[in-house]
Amino acid sequence: MKQLKWKKHWTRRQFIKGATTAAGSIVAAPWVITSTALGARGRAPAGERMVMGVIGVGGRARRVMDTFMAEPDVQIVAVCDVNRERRQAGRDRVNQKYGNQDCETYIDMLEMLDRPDIDAVLIATGDNWHSGVSLITARAGKDMYCEKPMSVTVAESRAVADTMRRLGRIFQCGTQRRSIDNFQFAVNLARSGKLGRLKEVHAEQSRNFQNVYETILPAEPEPPREEFYWDRWLGPAQWRPYNEQYWQGRYWKAHLDFSGGSITEWGSHTVDLCQWANDSDDTGPVEFWREGDRFIGRYSDGVKLIIRTGLRFGTCPVRFEGEEGWVETGDSGQIETYPKSLLEERQFQGGYLPDNHVRAFLDCVKTRQQPISNADVAHRSISACHVANICKRLDRSVKWDPVKEQIIGDEQANRLCSRACREPWYW
Repeated sequence: MKQLKWKKHWTRRQFIKGATTAAGSIVAAPWVITSTALGARGRAPAGERMVMGVIGVGGRARRVMDTFMAEPDVQIVAVCDVNRERRQAGRDRVNQKYGNQDCETYIDMLEMLDRPDIDAVLIATGDNWHSGVSLITARAGKDMYCEKPMSVTVAESRAVADTMRRLGRIFQCGTQRRSIDNFQFAVNLARSGKLGRLKEVHAEQSRNFQNVYETILPAEPEPPREEFYWDRWLGPAQWRPYNEQYWQGRYWKAHLDFSGGSITEWGSHTVDLCQWANDSDDTGPVEFWREGDRFIGRYSDGVKLIIRTGLRFGTCPVRFEGEEGWVETGDSGQIETYPKSLLEERQFQGGYLPDNHVRAFLDCVKTRQQPISNADVAHRSISACHVANICKRLDRSVKWDPVKEQIIGDEQANRLCSRACREPWYW
């Protein structure tokens, strides 16, 4: 990956631009922090508040924004989205929360990232942009909470992990189930040895987006930049003419240019939990193969990762099986174990508590400690999903070297571990 060198005569904007794009000029809109932007009664003093921006203001972003804004030491001051309606809705949501009119809107993320007052960024774009925006944000000198999955290829999330380490940025992936008590309890049972030697870890894949495609849709009239910035939405993906269907979640989540279908949709959570349960946060399975509608990975210690459907207890369930017992849980908060006596030591706190994950990120920004879903951990989890997807896509088994991060003896499969970025983007 080409490394950008700082030049003494460069401004911050020129550095960000040089790190991401080789063409086009950027003119930032003026911004002002008024007295009302500094908060209201019951909030932390202005000097102790983390100033944040948001890139991507779709449905998931709004829920995570609310969680951030509920924290007294956070102030969101800017939102960015290529879609005018979402951009304005995000601004209105922020202003309503704080009771002012101070939230600025941006069409182009580079303009927002040029603001020196912004400390951290919530990245909630489509999957296609997660890695790219994370890299750009890190180069702009800001920490970030990035929604999952963190990449669409192995190479992209590797670039993110390397960049965060090199630049010393705090990155928290939105794999918030690591911060929810029923999942933590299940993982701790597996890691503690109370299930006996671990044999299998089961990760649910989404029942949606099972069929993936790479189609090019017919051209439709492209809207004005202010209404929908099509070129920026496409970002690093290969160019194609505008069609409204592309940016609908029900379409792009199953399109391999923009996402990874059912395996990455839920696997970015459930495979992540399986990796954690098997103490494999720094590695991954060494081979994958298909058995019917299941995709099986084998770790070097013999434990099997089974990506499947049919588990219980709500969305994103997992199951961990050992020689002496098992545990299964999901988003409903329910847990079942064998033997049942394993449940006796758990105190149920109840509910779905993603705010713990947000709070953990904010604390890590302050302490500079690495969060539980840091870039290295999230990269390893999504890499396992990507290799499973390659197995599915080519309909054959693959052997994976988790040290070199390459598929062994299969050049066609290995090429699918990366993609060429459309100019002027590069990572």
